[in-house]
Amino acid sequence: MKIEAPRGTLDVLPAQQPAREAVIHAAESAAVDFGYRRIGTPTFEDTALFARTSGSGSDVVQKEMYTFEDRGGRSLTLRPEATAPIARAYLEHGLHREAQPVKTFLIGPMFRYSAPQKGRYREFWQLNFEAMGSADPAVDAELIQLFTEIARRAGVGYTRLALNSIGDRDCRPAYVERLREFLAARVGDLDEDARRKLDTSPLRVFDSKNRDVQRTLADAPTIGDSLCATCAEHFASVRAFLDAYGVEYELAPTLVRGLDYYTRTVFEFVNEGLDAAQSTICAGGRYDYLIEELGGPPTPGVGWAAGIERMVLSREGKAKPSAVEIFFAVDEPARRAEILPLVARLRASGRPTDLDYGGRSLKGQLTQAERSGAEIVVIVRAEGATIRRRGEQDHEASLAELERLL
Repeated sequence: MKIEAPRGTLDVLPAQQPAREAVIHAAESAAVDFGYRRIGTPTFEDTALFARTSGSGSDVVQKEMYTFEDRGGRSLTLRPEATAPIARAYLEHGLHREAQPVKTFLIGPMFRYSAPQKGRYREFWQLNFEAMGSADPAVDAELIQLFTEIARRAGVGYTRLALNSIGDRDCRPAYVERLREFLAARVGDLDEDARRKLDTSPLRVFDSKNRDVQRTLADAPTIGDSLCATCAEHFASVRAFLDAYGVEYELAPTLVRGLDYYTRTVFEFVNEGLDAAQSTICAGGRYDYLIEELGGPPTPGVGWAAGIERMVLSREGKAKPSAVEIFFAVDEPARRAEILPLVARLRASGRPTDLDYGGRSLKGQLTQAERSGAEIVVIVRAEGATIRRRGEQDHEASLAELERLL
């Protein structure tokens, strides 16, 4: 019987970890600098949380959720996204009583049943950054600029930032009705998926990858022409703040998001060097009614999610392999016990240190040291030790001197 990883999952081997660690470290360091605090939520939630917030007509709810019934008869779902769980935690634990906005970030696995492709997995890892409790358009701009900073630190490339506003509950309904009438008059030009979305959520027809449907949509009315004065002013402010940050963007009048809770600002960072169907590496927007959908008071919010696997694929240059700093090569195995106390002290002081555990010859140990990327190699012989630093001459020392010289 051959047992392999489940379809659509990914083993991240040791040699592949440095690139992921570079992305995660960039996110964690930027979170500190921007004032975002880490939050954790369960990997599964009550199914109703996602059905209620994502929208019953969304692809996530209809096609992609991993839902199961536990032994108590409760319907649970592996989280397909993290914004709704974070909003649930915000409400459940009374975070509205803290200084607003509450700025959080989460790094962890998500689960969606969809056709596996390069950069698209059924279990995948995301970065989520959220700011709940403020309607200030400057927060929208801050979060967008935050991703550009994480991308810079991690060496992640993208080709463009697409930006739009999809209005709010005051101005969007009238636009949706106009769009519905436009699509209904051209229903023969729509595929089955677009016709289904026409009945449930016409805005999502803009997500279609079908070129025939895209051509039909070329003449469709856009939300930008229907924004109320308040939404238009908010969007103008977001753009002004992005200009102040020096963040370049493209207006995308047909850009929408696939979940019902989005309002006003929506955006996507796209890397067109990836497969066309998986070119979005970060996406998000404002969700001012999400907390209300969960039974809480009116609470504006904004945030984004970025796929770690796609960010890794978008990195420019290679990550340095994980390397020890000091490697001990012992000529006589019997002497290994003499240097173990020093190895322990070096590790305890935060200096990555390693030695041979494979019974290799001295030549083999030196080859291993080279492959490990060690900056310092200590060759231990009966008469003492040789300290070998990259780019320097060897230095001879006694075992008693080693700790001081290292």
